[in-house]
Amino acid sequence: MNLTDNRPTGRNVVVVGTQWGDEGKGKVVDWLTDHAQGVARFQGGHNAGHTLVIKGVKTALQLIPSGIMREGVACYIGNGVVVDPTHLLSEIERLEAIGVEVRSRLHLSESCPLILPFHVEVDRAREALRESSGAGKIGTTGKGIGPAYEDKVARRALRVQDLKHPQRFAAKLRELVDLHNFALSGYLKSQPLEFDPIFEHAMQVADQLKPMMADVGYRLHRSHLAGENLLFEGAQGTLLDIDHGTYPYVTSSNCVAGNAAAGSGVGPQMLHYVLGITKAYTTRVGGGPFPTELPIDVAGTVGHHLSTVGQERGTVTGRARRCGWLDAAALKRSMIINGISGLCITKLDVLDGLDQILVCTGYELGGRFIDILPLDADEIVACRPVYESFPAWKESSAGATTWDQLPANARHYLGRVQELIGVPIDMVSTGPDRDHTIVLRHPFKY
Repeated sequence: MNLTDNRPTGRNVVVVGTQWGDEGKGKVVDWLTDHAQGVARFQGGHNAGHTLVIKGVKTALQLIPSGIMREGVACYIGNGVVVDPTHLLSEIERLEAIGVEVRSRLHLSESCPLILPFHVEVDRAREALRESSGAGKIGTTGKGIGPAYEDKVARRALRVQDLKHPQRFAAKLRELVDLHNFALSGYLKSQPLEFDPIFEHAMQVADQLKPMMADVGYRLHRSHLAGENLLFEGAQGTLLDIDHGTYPYVTSSNCVAGNAAAGSGVGPQMLHYVLGITKAYTTRVGGGPFPTELPIDVAGTVGHHLSTVGQERGTVTGRARRCGWLDAAALKRSMIINGISGLCITKLDVLDGLDQILVCTGYELGGRFIDILPLDADEIVACRPVYESFPAWKESSAGATTWDQLPANARHYLGRVQELIGVPIDMVSTGPDRDHTIVLRHPFKY
């Protein structure tokens, strides 16, 4: 490579959730891939659920990058992702069944840790033990994500590259089966698993995965030098980040923009713009503090409206999402952690028809006012939200594609949110379809 080569390089955008996940990142990534040649996932696993609606047809993705729905776009699963090979092949087959070509465009990092059956059993048994002991469930998806990351940081994980070497795979697998069976039978009071079925199935899926295995970091680097635009797609949300979220009610990976580099194998100088995604209100799945939460079970209440009109059920688990008002103090924390360049507000149309709209501008905690989400989960539980009220709108914002088409009160609401968090709103989503989008400043074009 000629280091003095002055050819123009591509522009790269990172897309991250700025709340507790489920912000609508999949739709936004799908929309942006019209201007990108590659999309990379850099963390999480198939605990993520990205739902796309294209010309009225809904497609749910969990592990494969959302760019797969754009013909000709290369998709990358980076080293920061934990991969259940059985689920990956199932997802590929579901896409192929609707006519989407996947295998020639999907590049799987050889460094991805594998999720294996004992990870799933440990995950579910732990949650059951927490519940029975009265400690309270974390609210994991039970997909084995956390235990797989534990094996990674303990330097004992089986990785995608091990599938190419059956003897090496078998030796490492036997150690892991013995280790996790010890925990399952001795502490978690669950049934141990057998070595042979796990090994035999792994060797069966290996032949299908080998053609997709790749040095993802180097491929992304070469694409960048060739002038291609790249999207880096995060899963979950900033407030679920293992370091910066509401610990211990968090996921097992780093969901923040800084991990786009480490989780895909490129340098941070390749990340030019960070787009934060947030709903026009707030939702959360699973346990953990939620200052602006509203009850969702009583018909006629705001919480019920957000839950039903917003169709707030988890893509992966089907669980009802907890709902509440927009929390600008929590968003402010996310803006800082991610270095957000611009924000995309999604599901604005869900607020249509309300009588009034509230936004949390900070909290009362111990007799003092704070304007940013605390770092301690117990302190968050003790926070009392302080709200600012806005006039609502009865006109429909659904499907609007220009700023001027929005109701005046909706424009006022968005303008005030922008002031509170100190970051420009560059995009607004007004419905589930990829075309229901307002662009004020294009991440790839300015």
